[in-house]
Amino acid sequence: MIDPRDVAAAYLEIADRHAPGLVEGLYLVGSVALGDYHPGVSDIDFVAVTSSAPDVAAIRRIHAELHTRHAAPDFDGLYVSWDDLRADPATLPPGIAAHEWRVSAASDFERNLVTWHVLAQGGVPIRGPAADVFTDWPALAASTRRNLETYWTPWVTQLSRSPLGLSEWATTWTVLGVARLRHTLAAGRVTSKTAAAAYATATYDPRWHRVIEEALRIRVGGRPRYRSPLRRRADLLGFARDALRG
Repeated sequence: MIDPRDVAAAYLEIADRHAPGLVEGLYLVGSVALGDYHPGVSDIDFVAVTSSAPDVAAIRRIHAELHTRHAAPDFDGLYVSWDDLRADPATLPPGIAAHEWRVSAASDFERNLVTWHVLAQGGVPIRGPAADVFTDWPALAASTRRNLETYWTPWVTQLSRSPLGLSEWATTWTVLGVARLRHTLAAGRVTSKTAAAAYATATYDPRWHRVIEEALRIRVGGRPRYRSPLRRRADLLGFARDALRG
């Protein structure tokens, strides 16, 4: 079983060798920070704070070497300065980011209020002091509502017309995705997928409990709750439409 802290320590050892003094801060965010990391399922998400603008070639060498040691899970994240963390991420230009072992020189990947809020809520420090991080809950809540309207509502309509709605992937992506945004709005903080499933079970009609349990089962393992993909899709769509209404 791979420990996220071991991967982070290996990353720092490699980074310090390839670019001494560059990485001044390293924080784990995502599922690790939210207490919902599952080995073999979750990626390891990071925010690296650098002393100067990194050389993208050096960053690529660092991640390539790390990949040879820890091919899975992905070590995904972005490179920022201390000043960047104190700023609204919406005002920042694209920067260096790593996703699925590919390093981009100018990316918006995870350069958003969700990452900043998760870091402020419970980012796990591997190196560096407690980070001074910009947060703006009203703006994050507004963007979360827009996401429900502009992404998830059309997505559910698409699933109702596509064989993709019969897949396990669509079940866990949709049920936990919608539930997580609803729970985040209700809780006033970014929440995990597992916590969101518990919230959805406590909040929505009991007829949706089975599909919520199935979404979690697909993510972390266990006994299937459905024999029929058609029945599962019907419940998936029913829950999602219910949750999207509020």
